[in-house]
Amino acid sequence: MDLEKLSKEQLIGMIDDFAKNWLAHDGLWFQQVEKNYGMEKAIELDTEAWRTFTKIEAKRIMKRHGIPENSGLEGLKKALSFRLYSRLNIQSFSEETEISFVFKMNRCRVQYSRNRKGLPDFPCKSVGIVEYSEFAKTIDKRIKTTCIACPPDDHPEEFYCAWKFEIED
Repeated sequence: MDLEKLSKEQLIGMIDDFAKNWLAHDGLWFQQVEKNYGMEKAIELDTEAWRTFTKIEAKRIMKRHGIPENSGLEGLKKALSFRLYSRLNIQSFSEETEISFVFKMNRCRVQYSRNRKGLPDFPCKSVGIVEYSEFAKTIDKRIKTTCIACPPDDHPEEFYCAWKFEIED
């Protein structure tokens, strides 16, 4: 395929399709593990997969977008904006200071889809703690990650999960 011949709109559409396909595969994989081994085992295996994947994703984002190692909170904010699912979810940054910021997943495609089907929020907190902590530490070892709220925690309607990132000296 000659990507150079595609329009900007076609390329953006392909990126969106890639992200949707990846997320669909991730969900289908999880559902099969849950069906065969139960929710607890599925979350355990998903956590370990994310422990590795999130570092790979962070390193590729850093390389592609010129984000140097130990680039602090600015590097992390930039990297979070380039994650694969950033094309599918609505995210925001708030409470920004020189030493911290809060990252919110205002609309999560997975949770939104479950809610539309009348299902409860997916309990992703244990996976999210590993995912966001490892992603942040790959960008800069000094960054500490704290979960503000993530399902199964109660959360306001304005976000599904929120994470505080702080730079530690």
